[in-house]
Amino acid sequence: MQLTQKLRIHPTAEQETVLWALSEKCRIVYNFALAERIDTWEENKEKPEEEREFITYIKQQNDLPSTKKKFPEYKWVYSKVLQGTLRKLDEAYKSFFALWKKGDKDARPPRFKGKARFTTMCYNQSGFKIEDNTIAFSHKHPSKVKLAFRMSDNRPLFSKVKQVELFRDAKKRWFVSITHEVEILPCIDNDLFQAFDLGIAEIASGVNIHGNFIQFANKRPDKYWKPMIEEVQSKRDHCKKFSRRWNRYSKKLGKMKSKMAKQMKDYQHWVSRWIIDHTRANTLIIGNLDVKKMAKKKNDTGDPRKNKANKTLNHSLQNTGSMGRFARFLEYKAKLAGKRVVKIDERLTTQVCCICGKIKKRALSERTIDCNCGNHMDRDLNSAINIMIVFLLKAENGDYDFLLPNPSVNGESFLDRFPKATERFAAIHRLARGRSSDALAVSSSH
Repeated sequence: MQLTQKLRIHPTAEQETVLWALSEKCRIVYNFALAERIDTWEENKEKPEEEREFITYIKQQNDLPSTKKKFPEYKWVYSKVLQGTLRKLDEAYKSFFALWKKGDKDARPPRFKGKARFTTMCYNQSGFKIEDNTIAFSHKHPSKVKLAFRMSDNRPLFSKVKQVELFRDAKKRWFVSITHEVEILPCIDNDLFQAFDLGIAEIASGVNIHGNFIQFANKRPDKYWKPMIEEVQSKRDHCKKFSRRWNRYSKKLGKMKSKMAKQMKDYQHWVSRWIIDHTRANTLIIGNLDVKKMAKKKNDTGDPRKNKANKTLNHSLQNTGSMGRFARFLEYKAKLAGKRVVKIDERLTTQVCCICGKIKKRALSERTIDCNCGNHMDRDLNSAINIMIVFLLKAENGDYDFLLPNPSVNGESFLDRFPKATERFAAIHRLARGRSSDALAVSSSH
């Protein structure tokens, strides 16, 4: 597994001049490559699909030697850095086309890079050298200034470094991002499972195979910072742009947003680490989240309360990153500990009552399930139970080859506790796979 470690460096004034010169060459290569792709699209878009000819990464990479002969200053930059620049453009286009084919009409193609921001330089596999606490980068700038930087004494040991990126953030601080290989422990099924429903009010609500519950409240530091950020932003908006007062408020605003982001990220790291270290289950189950779709603003429903709820959900998902990022934290920490995270479709897990199996669409503001069958339970805990049921049903069906070959005694006991919900989800899955014509009647009852 590959992990990335970000470390701060402190270049001198001469080194900064060289870095900006190299960055400018990368920026120009990126912009000209993008312009070439755009021109090719304009020439081919009216042709039939089978006759279209498009620019590829291989073609643009093969053009680099001729470009260096015509413009020798591009030889300043290490060859793999220029190739990495073209590769990032190609990956950006592939991502755009993938989203577009999936029906995401908000997806936008790559844009041109401006001079104001430093263009990240990527050294892939070569062009860098790490010795003790110093990292050095290759280049052929006429100044011959050595790009060697001292890193923190507390940095981790890197065994197999795959890639190093050199970049500058919005606060004008310089960093190197080191991607390296780490060994992961083999995961062995121990017949213990734990399912989690990830949310906003509670960052994680879980149930284990024995029916024990646990919840982690989301501290939401963004709610603490939001009124202060809005106040500073309002004051800045009343100032002349780029004036001394405007710059002062803008700097203050950036510090507040940075502090808020760090607090949210630190808390997510703490919760994910606590879960991995304290659970005995080797398999954790979470919903396969589509946070981007969830964060989209809903259309006007005509109900002011629903409109406010939709707007609040959009703000919470966009500003906290609590769900998508937290899921990634759980995944990589689980791999390092010899455990695994399984993602499943969580469709209808919030709407189905885990006691009677009745389906009811609930508003976001309805945080407690109060069913006619007498079930009075937290909405997220109910969803965690249903996620566990869906996983166990899939396990019985043989969808997971990493589980023990014999049926799980713990799993059968868990399903016996919630027979109605088990029957409901079994019917829904049979309908989805076209296995039974009676599934529609079962899933649409009540």
